[in-house]
Amino acid sequence: MKKRGAAMARFGEALRSRESRLRELAVAEAGCPISSPVQMAQVDAPLRMTDEIIDMFLKLPEIEDNPLPLHERVTPYFVVQSIKRWSPVGVVSAISAYNVPLYTAFWKVVPALMAGNSVILRPNPLTPISSMIFAEAAEEAGLPPGVFNLIIEQGVEGAQHISTDPAVDLVSFTGSCAVGVKVAQQAAPTLKRLVLELGGKSAQIVLPDKVDAAPFLGAMVCGSHAGQGCVLGTRVFVPEESKAEVLDKMGEMVSALKIGRADDPQTQLGPVISASQRARCEHFTKAAVDAGGRVAAGGKRPASMDKGYFYEATILDLPDNKNPAAQEEIFGPVVGVIGYRDLDHAVEMANDSDFGLSGHVHGADKVKALDVALRIRSGAVNVNAGMASSYASGGGIKMSGLGRERGIEGLREFQIETTLNIGG
Repeated sequence: MKKRGAAMARFGEALRSRESRLRELAVAEAGCPISSPVQMAQVDAPLRMTDEIIDMFLKLPEIEDNPLPLHERVTPYFVVQSIKRWSPVGVVSAISAYNVPLYTAFWKVVPALMAGNSVILRPNPLTPISSMIFAEAAEEAGLPPGVFNLIIEQGVEGAQHISTDPAVDLVSFTGSCAVGVKVAQQAAPTLKRLVLELGGKSAQIVLPDKVDAAPFLGAMVCGSHAGQGCVLGTRVFVPEESKAEVLDKMGEMVSALKIGRADDPQTQLGPVISASQRARCEHFTKAAVDAGGRVAAGGKRPASMDKGYFYEATILDLPDNKNPAAQEEIFGPVVGVIGYRDLDHAVEMANDSDFGLSGHVHGADKVKALDVALRIRSGAVNVNAGMASSYASGGGIKMSGLGRERGIEGLREFQIETTLNIGG
């Protein structure tokens, strides 16, 4: 295990030596603005986290005692010791997403390799180049041939193959719910283990004592890689009596975001990934209005940009949580604002979703904010803060997925637990 840790340390160093290239790719390939705070997730976090994963894994016990009561350990007939042993799951298929391609691939590749598995990485066809850096790093680190493998393709044939082949033991996928369901269906005949990190429609509940912070939330979501993040809080719930004021101020703030090329340091809102993704933003903006909503800001392609997949930062005034723009993941710079009567109503609407990936509560009264957070059904909930750490796991419930990434739980996903009962 120590030899594996040393090889993975060399792997991490090889990744860090390519930092400048990875930053270029985050801009040129994923379209993330060079000055965006999301660059931290695109490049900084994965480069830092390799050594953290190695350290965390080496501290995990390979063998643990099962807590049998004494009368089961010692009987008139035998004495037994019951232990659980952790071992590699085998062959891992890793299928990553386009929005933060290095990061989403990283949390499959590095933990799986550190746990002793072989990995087949298939990046999203829209952003394949950054994943080639993993292959370079594996070769430079001296990983044995066949331990790390890479499939680059324009279609889906390779992804389907590594989700169905009997030789594959686990499929780890990050992407949309619709594709996640297909991956699960493909893996089902051979009962492969699954880790699915899928879509979200995260709620942000703003308590009455924190309503002055609500207008900033729209700019934060839209300015975070053009809203292309599954954990972003795209449903903002505010007190009904404050909704009109919040909409006005939020609209002013997002309208001031500078739209432009991702390689321009002044850009705050870059493009979405493709023409089809821009069309999705347009579709749900229209659907929101058709269902009784109103465009408070944005809602169209910017007149000043005749090239590129740009869409204005858009704030929607939604009459209720049943609106299509409140129920479906849009994955673009589109935020819906919904009024609530009281906090019970806010929690009810927050939980009225097919998704359950993340959530946010904002409140000056920390005790009340925590009380609200504990009532939200989601794989993660943030109270006046947010965090992406190697040591804290995340994952979805409902249509947002299965399993966990990061933390001890994320490492254990790539291992088999075997119970050994030894008597005498």
